[in-house]
Amino acid sequence: MTTVESCIFCAIVAGDAPAHRVFENDHAMAFLDIRPVSRGHLLVVPREHAMDLNSTHPDAAVDVFRVGHTLARAVRHSDLRADGANLVINDGKAAFQTVFHLHLHVVPRWHRDRLRFATGLVTRRLREPEHVADAVRVGLARLNGESTA
Repeated sequence: MTTVESCIFCAIVAGDAPAHRVFENDHAMAFLDIRPVSRGHLLVVPREHAMDLNSTHPDAAVDVFRVGHTLARAVRHSDLRADGANLVINDGKAAFQTVFHLHLHVVPRWHRDRLRFATGLVTRRLREPEHVADAVRVGLARLNGESTA
């Protein structure tokens, strides 16, 4: 996994690596993705290194999403004239995370573009919804230090 010393996003935040920055504040920074899925594809990162959601303080995650929300709105009002945006966090290797510094993708979208994040969405069906909901509730209780016995 990535350490602060070897993290490209930490180097970008520090100004030691090049990036096309579009936004920064005390808590987060946004820049163009070097391998864009669509025109205007942005990455939002917390200034402080955190590998994934599990190691990110909730306040830092809120800051990242707040910036992503603003940027998603900005691409609609920009000359890019996006019709919408996907906001995506690939959380961990199993979710295709490749740079292990938490980052939110802001992917501008247009009507009739060919990008397909949601293939099969309409035909998908819940399987064992009560069991799955119970499992998530147990996870929430564990996060809150509650007994699950």
